[in-house]
Amino acid sequence: MLVYHLKYGKGKILNLFIFWSIFLFCKVPNCWGQNQTDTLKLSRISEIKTFIGSNDHNLLPILSLKNNIGFIKSTYFNTPNFSNTLKKYTVIDTINISNWNDGTLLKWMTTKEIIILALDGQLLNDSSFNNWYKLTLEKNPKILEKIIAVYFEEKDELKQFEYLDFPTTIYAHKDLFGSSHAAQSIFGALPFYNEEGEIQTQGNLRLSYGSPEMVNMDSTYLNHKIDSIANMSIEKGAFPGVQVLIAKNQKVIFHKAYGFHTYDKIKKVQLTDLYDFASVSKITTALPALMKLNGEGKFDLDQPFKTYFPKFKKSNKANLTYREILAHQSGLRPWIPYWKNTIKENGKFKRRTFKNKYSRRYNVKITNQLFLHKKYKKKIYKAICNSEVSFDKKYKYSGLAFYLFPELVEDLTNMDYETYLKLNFYEPLGAMSLTYNPLRYFPKDQIIPTEQDTFFRKQQIHGTVHDEGAIMMGGVSANAGLFGTANDLAKLMQMYLNEGTYGGKRFIAKESIQEFTKYQFPENNNRRGLGFDKPLLEYDPVKSSVAKDASPFSYGHSGYTGTFVWVDPEHELIYIFFSNRVFPTRNNRKIYELNIRPSIHQVIYDSMKNSN
Repeated sequence: MLVYHLKYGKGKILNLFIFWSIFLFCKVPNCWGQNQTDTLKLSRISEIKTFIGSNDHNLLPILSLKNNIGFIKSTYFNTPNFSNTLKKYTVIDTINISNWNDGTLLKWMTTKEIIILALDGQLLNDSSFNNWYKLTLEKNPKILEKIIAVYFEEKDELKQFEYLDFPTTIYAHKDLFGSSHAAQSIFGALPFYNEEGEIQTQGNLRLSYGSPEMVNMDSTYLNHKIDSIANMSIEKGAFPGVQVLIAKNQKVIFHKAYGFHTYDKIKKVQLTDLYDFASVSKITTALPALMKLNGEGKFDLDQPFKTYFPKFKKSNKANLTYREILAHQSGLRPWIPYWKNTIKENGKFKRRTFKNKYSRRYNVKITNQLFLHKKYKKKIYKAICNSEVSFDKKYKYSGLAFYLFPELVEDLTNMDYETYLKLNFYEPLGAMSLTYNPLRYFPKDQIIPTEQDTFFRKQQIHGTVHDEGAIMMGGVSANAGLFGTANDLAKLMQMYLNEGTYGGKRFIAKESIQEFTKYQFPENNNRRGLGFDKPLLEYDPVKSSVAKDASPFSYGHSGYTGTFVWVDPEHELIYIFFSNRVFPTRNNRKIYELNIRPSIHQVIYDSMKNSN
């Protein structure tokens, strides 16, 4: 083993020294299913055996996720961790090939901008593949140029295949660690080294994935404690299932799912399931847009509301500043039950409000049998416009303005609101699951159900937004409505943690991130940032929704459906908690009574202490 490592030069010798130091002193089990010694040993060996061979056209790392990326693998390719890790970064169009003479493959390849090709021993010894290379790829140099060839074999054993002349090549160890390392490096989460141990490509551009010990956290403690809290919560009926993701130092080191979609225990929670973000939508939709516009000088926080929303220039809200509104110190009413205004005393819907069939006039879908009049949005605006404003300027949480922010963003950008969010944030981040109205893009069984609505929609809510006001806005508001996976939410949060950058791209000005995430009116006993929640000014274990050790620089938001996300710049930490605590009823308050979310949050900080 030592002889193998010595031939790679000084860089690899230094790495070997570090590896054996860790090997000798770390003997703690972790969440990869092996003890810490074995995990670090295997990880280090795999990293050394995974290196870049050539990068003639600078395809590596892949920076722009707007590229149409394809992945070719043979039907007997048996390294699922590679393809699964690729999919963590963006949508990959994967094709399984058994017949290499099929002309449709070449047509498919012409539609791609980058193609990742997995090559292992079985494929390399397949004569039909080799004939395809000689008869097809060699005659199509433009296609050859966009292929990233990943060899899952030792380089010394590939001499008989030297005629395979790919301009971009990677040599990867085929085990769990090597295949993951290769996939992460392709997207710039980790750097690629050459065979001599010299860095060839930039790393640390995106989230990477590893074990807690890689960031000096105690995995035994972390797993034991979080498992205990999650399982206890499910047993006591706080929710049927839950998901927890932890990232530290731009590395996801914990991501586990517990329980089921519902209490019938039919479908287990999967890491790729989508959740209704509820009020976490506030910091993941209009807020990044407003931060971006603020950094571009197009949105001034201290302008009165009427400046960017002239429809309200004659209202009692005309002179409220956006700083006051976003910090929940404007005196706005907390919420309005818009749906109640559609129902008569006898319980029936008011005339000309709803129809049971879709039409051009009744085109806002509430359920499959209930469609709202297209102009009802004006009544929602009117209700907000006419609502009272308290002149006692104290902290009072309000979501009213967030129903209006989508239109404000459209006015300032001259672009459709959803399109603006996708083009400027979600797609370049690779956060493709972040979306409103997810049934347009995802199967229903990949979406976690929420409440059994007994008073408005009179059905199980599944795949549509839980918030009544948001569904009456067509499912699109900044108050609620966004759905997505924990992994994709982590990308947006990591961009915030990086003060506006991710994947080698700047999304938001650093100064805007800093301004929006700091306390705004602490002298008035208001803990809020701009849109963001923050820790209590004085910690109170009964009132706090975050860990006692969360730093005053930290920020995040909770969601009514049982969601929660928190970012701590001081510790480079992201904590995401997803549950559907409102299933089957919002009256279930055990998530609060059992103090579940802050308890898990504190475990994370304790794990960091235990590793020191």
